[in-house]
Amino acid sequence: MLSNFILKKYCKNGENVTPETRAKVGKFSGILGIVCNLLLFAAKLTVGIISGAVSVIADAINNLSDSASNVVSYFGFKMASRPADEEHPYGHGRYEYLSALTISLLIMVIGVELLKSGIEKIITPTKVDFSWITLSVLTVAILVKLFLFIFNKRLGKSINSNALIATSADSRNDVIATSAVLIAAIISRFADVNLDGYMTVAVALFILYSGFTLIKETLNPLLGKAPDKELVESIKRKILANECVLGAHDLMVHDYGAGRLFASVHIEMSAENDIIKCHEIIDNIERDFLKNDKIHMVIHLDPIESDCGVRSVLQSAVKQIDERLSVHDVKVLKGEGFTKIVFDCVAPKDFDISDEKLICLVSDSVKKYNAEYQCEITVDRNFAPVNK
Repeated sequence: MLSNFILKKYCKNGENVTPETRAKVGKFSGILGIVCNLLLFAAKLTVGIISGAVSVIADAINNLSDSASNVVSYFGFKMASRPADEEHPYGHGRYEYLSALTISLLIMVIGVELLKSGIEKIITPTKVDFSWITLSVLTVAILVKLFLFIFNKRLGKSINSNALIATSADSRNDVIATSAVLIAAIISRFADVNLDGYMTVAVALFILYSGFTLIKETLNPLLGKAPDKELVESIKRKILANECVLGAHDLMVHDYGAGRLFASVHIEMSAENDIIKCHEIIDNIERDFLKNDKIHMVIHLDPIESDCGVRSVLQSAVKQIDERLSVHDVKVLKGEGFTKIVFDCVAPKDFDISDEKLICLVSDSVKKYNAEYQCEITVDRNFAPVNK
C-alpha cells in the first residue's frame, strides 16, 4: 500500500516520528489530495452540467472545497515544522491543530451549502438525465475517495495527526455523499422517481453532524485538553520507579503540538537525603523523559521530614471520606500536648464538596485517629492525578 511505503520512507514505519518527518508525510498527503480532488471536481462538474443533476454539481463543489482543505493541510504541516524562535519559544506545532480546525469548519460550510441545494431541489424539482457516463464517473469517484480515506486514516493514526484524521473523515463523508448520489441516480433512472433533492439533504445532514464532531475533537488540544490517562500512568511509573522518590503530585502537561510536550511535576524525597544526590536523580529523570519520551520535563523537589507514620494515618483518614482523595507535602510540627500537621489534600476536579467543607471533614476524620492532631489543610484540585 502507498501509506506503508510513505511511512517506511519517512518514519521507519512510524517509529521515527519527528516534526520534520511529520511535515513530509503531511505535505505528501496534501499534494496527493489536491491532485485527486481537482480531477474529481472537473469530471463531476462536467457530467453534472450535462445531466442537470444538482446533487452531482454539489458533489463536484464539495471536491473543490476538499482541494482547498488539502491546501490548508499542506501549509499547516509546513508551518508546524518550523523551528522555535524568539516569539514562539515552544515551536509552531499548533499550526497543525489550526489546520485541522479549519478543515472541520470547511466541512460544516459544505454541509450547509448542500442542505440549501437539496431543499431548493425538493421545492422545485427538475428533470434529471443520468447517463452511464455519469454513473461511471461517480463510481470512480467513490473508489478514489475510499482510497484517500484509508490512506489518510492510516497515516493519521501512525503519526498521531488530528489534521490527517480530519482529512480522512472528510474523504469518508465524500464516499457516503457520492454513494448516496449514485443510488439516487440509479433509482431515478430505472424507477422514474426523482430522489436527487432528498438524497442531497440526507447527505448534508450527515456531513453537518460529522463536521460538528470534528470541530469538538480539534478544539480540545487548543483549549488545553487533559493528558491521556495512559500518558499520566506512564509518567507516574517512571518517576516512582526510583526508590528515593516517596511520592509525586501536581503534574501539569502542556501540548504545543505533536512531539512538543512540556510537563512539570512535584516529587517528594526524604529531607535526610544529600541535596546533591537528589539534584542528580532529578536531572537523570528529566533527561530520561526527554530522550525516551520526547517530553520536556521540569521537576520540583519537595523535601519530606520523617513523619513517624503520620502520612499513613492521613491517607487512611481521607480514604474514609472518599477513595479518590490523597495527601502530599506532609509536615509535622511538635508542640506541648499537641501535634500540628500541615499537608495538602488532593481532590479530583469533579469533586462536588466545597473546599471549606472538605477541610472540616478531613480534620474530623483525622482526629478520630488521634485527638492531638491539629490539621492545617490546603485543598489541591489536581490537574493530573499521579499521587502515590
